[in-house]
Amino acid sequence: MLSAAEIARGVQGALGFLQRDRTAPMHFENTMEACLRSFQVMLLTLPLYAVYLGIYYAGITYTADETDVVLAEGLRFIVDWLLFPVIFYEIARRRGWLSRYPRYIGALNWINLPATAVAVVGMVLESLVPAIELVLQLGLQALFFYWFLMATRLVLNLNWGLAIALLAVNWLPSLFLLLLVERYVGVVTVTGG
Repeated sequence: MLSAAEIARGVQGALGFLQRDRTAPMHFENTMEACLRSFQVMLLTLPLYAVYLGIYYAGITYTADETDVVLAEGLRFIVDWLLFPVIFYEIARRRGWLSRYPRYIGALNWINLPATAVAVVGMVLESLVPAIELVLQLGLQALFFYWFLMATRLVLNLNWGLAIALLAVNWLPSLFLLLLVERYVGVVTVTGG
């Protein structure tokens, strides 16, 4: 299990990307052991993600039963978390970036913890003040894109064009997965937040 010191260091590094801190990547070891260990952040993020989904599903109409929703969303959580590291491994192999792969994936895994906390706060605000829903969703999406782009640029030392291409490689499969799950659970309408 991750220690409190590891969690503090990981979150500090993750937040450093938002400030364009050039030392942020150094919070993450560049070893496969550290990279694999960073996948334990999934366990820390899961309760926050469950709260996020609880608020989301309380504000929509859907046709599936609760068991199907939990199974579909649980599978989505796991697949979505693992999909980009698998895809990026092949990209890194072909582009000669494997030497930076462990630090990059570790950093992205750690970003998920504070990003999920921010998403929960956003979902709470949306449910309390539905009038700001669209602005809040756009603002949060911009924040998450910026976060990914800064981590990509600082860890991999890439230009904006390549960073944006990797953002698309990350985001589009996640969006497709979200749409598949929403179709499977039968999301009918959004009724408020």
